[in-house]
Amino acid sequence: MFDTLQIFRMAHAMAQHAGARQAVLARNIANADTPGYAARDIAPFTDSVGSGAGQALKATRPGHLSGAFGGHAADIRMRHGGTADPNGNSVALEQEMLKAVDAKRQHDRALAIYKSSLTVLRAATGRR
Repeated sequence: MFDTLQIFRMAHAMAQHAGARQAVLARNIANADTPGYAARDIAPFTDSVGSGAGQALKATRPGHLSGAFGGHAADIRMRHGGTADPNGNSVALEQEMLKAVDAKRQHDRALAIYKSSLTVLRAATGRR
C-alpha cells in the first residue's frame, strides 16, 4: 500500500540517499591518512530528483510519460577544489564531519516526512 503513495517513495529515496552519502563520507574519513586518496561525494538529492521551475515531469508508474520513478542510484564522484596534503590526500576532516551532520539531518528529515505522512494517513482512515 505504501509503495503507491509518492510521498512515501520520496521519503524512502531521501533516506536511501542520506545513507549512501553517509557511507561515502565515512569512507573518506577512514582514508584521511591514505596517501593519494581523493575525497569523494554524492550529488545532492535535489539534483537527482529535480526541483524548481524547470523541473521535468515525473512518471508515477511504468509506461506513464514513457518513464518510471525508479530507485535512487548514488552518483559517487571525486570532489575537486580542495587543497591536498603533501602526500596527495584531499580529505579535510572538518569538512567531512560537517557533511556527515548534513547527511544525518537529511535522514532525520526523511523520517519526519514519513512519520508525518503516516499520521495523516492514519487520521484519514479513522485510526489513531
